[in-house]
Amino acid sequence: MRVLVTRPAHEAQPWVQALEAAGHEALALPLIAIGPAPDAAAVAAAWRALPRYRGVMFVSAQAVRGFFAHRPAQAPQPPWPCEAWATGPGTARALQAAGVAAAQIVSPAADAARFDSESLWPLVAPTLQAGQRVLIVRGADGTAATAPSGAGRDWLARQLQAAGLTVDFVASYQRLPPALDAAALQLARAAASDGSVWLFSSSEAVRHLCAALPQQSWQNARGLATHPRIAAAAREAGFGQVQTTQPTLEAVVASLESLG
Repeated sequence: MRVLVTRPAHEAQPWVQALEAAGHEALALPLIAIGPAPDAAAVAAAWRALPRYRGVMFVSAQAVRGFFAHRPAQAPQPPWPCEAWATGPGTARALQAAGVAAAQIVSPAADAARFDSESLWPLVAPTLQAGQRVLIVRGADGTAATAPSGAGRDWLARQLQAAGLTVDFVASYQRLPPALDAAALQLARAAASDGSVWLFSSSEAVRHLCAALPQQSWQNARGLATHPRIAAAAREAGFGQVQTTQPTLEAVVASLESLG
């Protein structure tokens, strides 16, 4: 079975290799490009303010990489001065790779049913107190790069604010539309109906695909989505067959086998 991995280029290749090792033909077709933080000074300021935060929530592994890439020389050195919150194992691994101790990372268990803010909230909520501050590190849409708060779902922020906490945001990277060449566009058109499986880990990737091929029908296309919201975006785009899977290699391989 051929699988198109739509993650950003630096994340797609490990998935391609792992899927090939599992016996599938896999190709990278990145549908999100990654750019630097739109305001590096804001990221540096967030580093200097870390000791005042009860916790820092990272929305993705890319948010971690972008944040640590802008670490100023005068920033606090290890140990990490507060809790680091992650919505899934990939983000937790990125935090550990960046030097944050595992004991300071709060994240849903590796076998959790879902990896998202809703799964993270019950793990952090019992220890929070009104008046504390939380920083959310996320990405900025390339179309709104000057917005200091970046982009992304605000569900967790609303829960924190309702509990009496102050929430700050910083964008540690930008998510941009991909520059698809003629070969990539040809591959995408073919994969709309040749039985290939699209592996989506972002709703934005679905939107970028539709923007790149606005006249393309996806009614014969098959997709695997790593979250129900992403699956909904693929269905709204017209994908005829969409299945939700956990964002782990084992779960993706099992889902591919079920698709036959």
